Amino acid sequence: MIRFFQLLFVGSILLMACHPKVSSNMSQENDAALREKANELAQKYIITDGHVDLPYRLKVKNFRLTREYLGIPVETDEGDFDYVRAKAGGLDVPFMSIYIPASYQTNGGAKELADSLIDMVNGIAKAHPDKFGVVSTPQEAEAAVKAGKIALPMGMENGAPVEDDLKNVAYFRKRGISYITLTHSKDNQICDSSYDTTGTWKGLSPFGREVVHEMNKQGIMVDISHVSDNTFWQVMDITSAPCIASHSSARKFTPGFERNMDDDMIKRLGENGGVIQINFGSAFLDGEISKKRDELREKLQEQLEAQGLSYRDEAAKAIIEQFRKDNPSVYADLDIVADHIDHVVKLAGVDHVGFGSDFDGVGDSLPTGLKDVSQYPNLIQTLLKRGYSESDIEKICYKNVWRVWNEVQKVAKNMQAGKM
Repeated sequence: MIRFFQLLFVGSILLMACHPKVSSNMSQENDAALREKANELAQKYIITDGHVDLPYRLKVKNFRLTREYLGIPVETDEGDFDYVRAKAGGLDVPFMSIYIPASYQTNGGAKELADSLIDMVNGIAKAHPDKFGVVSTPQEAEAAVKAGKIALPMGMENGAPVEDDLKNVAYFRKRGISYITLTHSKDNQICDSSYDTTGTWKGLSPFGREVVHEMNKQGIMVDISHVSDNTFWQVMDITSAPCIASHSSARKFTPGFERNMDDDMIKRLGENGGVIQINFGSAFLDGEISKKRDELREKLQEQLEAQGLSYRDEAAKAIIEQFRKDNPSVYADLDIVADHIDHVVKLAGVDHVGFGSDFDGVGDSLPTGLKDVSQYPNLIQTLLKRGYSESDIEKICYKNVWRVWNEVQKVAKNMQAGKM
């Protein structure tokens, strides 16, 4: 019987080789089956995403919880996220980014901005209680999903709102913050940034070390996206709990881009028990594409400056529109996103990778096939094609992050009880 199936298999291969049309039809049928399976898994498994910048996008749009604006998070043509598209894509637990621009570190108002964005997320859930629920633990997230809602945990992008008061760590945990990205684009009072060449602290500040310890104690995940390499290694040395990179990718594909993680860092994060959640922005995925986009940006800037214009000038709009027609933007694709996942799996294992799209935060740079929250099944289909099992995909979709999130809560309880 085994011999029969071997012969049948060889025969089918020869048939496809002799008849390309048969091969093409079988390939199309296989793609259709994988697509159906990807859609099924996207709805079957919880999908969590480490970083969605909806709150700040709405702030920029002067969002107010009035009758006029209540529909924005439900269904809109703007941005990358809304309820309808999230449901279509199977997204259940997007971490809402409480984003604090670095300017608030010097100009003041960081804590106030954080509170206002947290209020906004709570307000969205209050306005649509049948569609959204604010959560701060995996258990709360699962309960919300079971009730048919999209769960909205929150992560604070930039620790500036902690200010210089350690008590604010507990304050923000009570307000529902589940992770804190230690800094953003500039060195702050906690640590150095990957985007800043100043090297203020050569890693963590003395206060920053206390903040990491207090985050462990309060049950807030330490997010090492945006931090300098020195900061990362120092966090790994002192943390009592696993950490996350909520929206970072692999530096192997973007040489010299410190914002991404190098191979040794990915391995170390895996040894820590942590998870790197892959950023979908093209600049994070492909160094050559990033270089090309920079060149186009510089070329447009030169054209505008030659006419004494800036991007914001009314007279520049027609020039910018024509430039973009003549010089189409270039994008990464699904395969390079999967390449990053493959690379992390090779270095650290399938237990240490997840999704951290940066939807609503990377502008017009999202990959072909991953333009908004409705398109997670496209990525799942790509992973299925590459041989990932359903169990692997379940881990990548949410179980890896759940493990870290739960362990951080466990460590916090032990620390508060004096057991650590």
